[in-house]
Amino acid sequence: MAHTINNRRRATLTLSDGTTFCGQSFGYEAPVAGEVVFNTAMTGYPESLTDPSYAGQILVLTFPLAGNYGVPPFTMRPDGIATFMESEHIHISGLVVCDYSEDYSHWNAVESLSDWLQREKIPAITGVDTRELTKILREHGVMLGKIEPEGSISSDVSSAQYEGVNYVEKVSCSEVIKYNEGAGKRAVLVDCGVKHNIIRCLLQRNIEVVRVPWDYDFNALEFDGLFLANGPGDPDTCERTVDNIRKFLGKSDVKPCMGICMGNQLLSKAAGASIYKLKYGHRGHNQPVRRVGTTQCFITSQNHGYAVDTKTLPQDWEALFVNMNDDSNEGVRHKHNPWFSAQFHPEACSGPLDTEFLFDEFVQLL
Repeated sequence: MAHTINNRRRATLTLSDGTTFCGQSFGYEAPVAGEVVFNTAMTGYPESLTDPSYAGQILVLTFPLAGNYGVPPFTMRPDGIATFMESEHIHISGLVVCDYSEDYSHWNAVESLSDWLQREKIPAITGVDTRELTKILREHGVMLGKIEPEGSISSDVSSAQYEGVNYVEKVSCSEVIKYNEGAGKRAVLVDCGVKHNIIRCLLQRNIEVVRVPWDYDFNALEFDGLFLANGPGDPDTCERTVDNIRKFLGKSDVKPCMGICMGNQLLSKAAGASIYKLKYGHRGHNQPVRRVGTTQCFITSQNHGYAVDTKTLPQDWEALFVNMNDDSNEGVRHKHNPWFSAQFHPEACSGPLDTEFLFDEFVQLL
């Protein structure tokens, strides 16, 4: 059972610059270190916690209340896709909230957020001034930090790593998985840490999906289109994936390609562009993007810490979307071939569904 407010152990969050926040533990009581990032979404913590793109990170929820609608059942469909979550388990290293709700109420809830975190051994701290914490992260940029429940063995932040670690390898599938076999068109999905709703969105459009590991050479397979999924960490650690994409782009038999998030960065790298790390990333449901060359604007769900340097795109490539807050790249496309990508998440889950039509555009190209 979840701890009550009266018997929770004290806990501290310490950033690598020495800043300390005190609170109470409401998750698994063990120390943990990771890169501290913030998400501005008001809802969707079950989906965020199970998003593989958060691997290696301590997640700060800026919306002050968390846990009030509990956690849905962790059930799996017959095809192995989670019914309500975005992967098979929690991927964040730790959770930081302002006010954890002891009581929850929702028609689909079966357990509390605290019980779920303890069951999956994820530390969490409540009672933190997340507004002040977010201001520090915005000013300084993301940094390493640690959560330590009182009485636990201290962990050294300096021993934690994020940049340069290949988290994609940690979260990718290890073997080829096929969905909807025998359907019309076939798409190869490169799993860099794919959210399950990306697979759901493809299957809803009645195509066969062949999910392959991040470093799998898919070029020898028979398929109608290539899909590059999201994933955690630094795209520069995925050179094997980039090599396979570059081989795909160089074929005379041109086939459609779409990328999402990490997929946008890997496609751009394969084309010859450079990637850089954002100061504090884009994580939330309210990021405005504009389709380049139009006045079409969309509110998007995002979760990424790196971006494509548009100035380094080759002349046959161009920006497809741009972020209206900071002018960073939000997608690219080839000027002649059917290859395009989005830095944001058109499948959302959680978040707005404004851009789900991009899946239709990809399927129509097959």
